[in-house]
Amino acid sequence: MKRGQNYAGYSVGILHIDDVYYPLLPGNVVNACSYDFPVKMKAVPNLDIPGLLSGDPALGEPIVRAAIELEKEGIRAISGACGFFGFFQKQVAAAVDVPVSMSSLVQTSWIKTTLKPGQKIGVLTAELASINDRLLESCYIDDPGLLVIEDLRHGPHFSAILEGRGSFDNGEVKKEVTSKAVDMVKENSDIGAILLECSDMPPYAAYVQRAVGLPVFDFITMIRWLHYATTQRPYSGHI
Repeated sequence: MKRGQNYAGYSVGILHIDDVYYPLLPGNVVNACSYDFPVKMKAVPNLDIPGLLSGDPALGEPIVRAAIELEKEGIRAISGACGFFGFFQKQVAAAVDVPVSMSSLVQTSWIKTTLKPGQKIGVLTAELASINDRLLESCYIDDPGLLVIEDLRHGPHFSAILEGRGSFDNGEVKKEVTSKAVDMVKENSDIGAILLECSDMPPYAAYVQRAVGLPVFDFITMIRWLHYATTQRPYSGHI
């Protein structure tokens, strides 16, 4: 037992923004109902949405410190709860001795291997302006041309999340996310899969998949992958 570990049984620890103000629906990365296994949430003190979207280097220290605390608490893998935690992917991975996937974007290389040559990944993001070369490099994306990126920043309803308006019309947000995915696929026939960057988009993943008929990856697919890779269990049954 690790010294200072006062509880056990958590596989994935999730770092999240300290200051948000909107409903966290089932499917959201920081809603515990999104998982069929226990996860440990930890807020990064004083971390807000604008700071994370800008990848403020000053945030590296508190994010790393929170990750180290999760590791000391017995966590077997660490994720973030916003795609823009990806700015700190390499920094956190270097500081701890457990697997780290801070952003849903780190799935890109794996998704690429599932596609036909020449196919692309359609990415829905909360904030296109924040996806820059520094973020992509930190998430091990060396071919930005592989991605077709659209954002929901200016959606009249989805924008309530980034602006912390305290409420939103869930039905309208679902329509905005799904419609954006449909339009993206119609305009880019070479898209072979969809990746939802934002931690607030998994509640709509099933609707997106139904609408576009393609594989859909998001934070929850990644966190489940981390969980099952770090909590393998013996099989039972008969032959």
